[in-house]
Amino acid sequence: MNFDELRKKRESNFAKHKQKKKAYYLKSKLKKEIDYEDELKEENFFAKIKEIAKNQKIYMDSRQESIKSKINAYKELKKEYYEQNREKRLEYDREYREKKKEELREYRQKYYEKIKEKRLKEQQDGNN
Repeated sequence: MNFDELRKKRESNFAKHKQKKKAYYLKSKLKKEIDYEDELKEENFFAKIKEIAKNQKIYMDSRQESIKSKINAYKELKKEYYEQNREKRLEYDREYREKKKEELREYRQKYYEKIKEKRLKEQQDGNN
């Protein structure tokens, strides 16, 4: 195949592509006429509402199952990870506790003092 044939083939393919694109655009641009009198008649209206609700319920049920399966898969993955890295985590926890020992001690003292003050205040308010 020579260069001119390739160019012609490319141009024809591009023209076809443009034509498809234009047809798609025009199709999406056309608006569907809605007959509101027919749509809002009582028997049609309730039937359409029921159909919409049924479709939504089917969709929600299908999504619910996939979400539950993803959650369970994540839980299993997390469990496996923690089982594999149990020793590393315990070692990290030990190192962390050693580093933060003083800070944690001070924090606990302040925390228990606040609780003690709160209880005393409640008792004083309860006595009055």
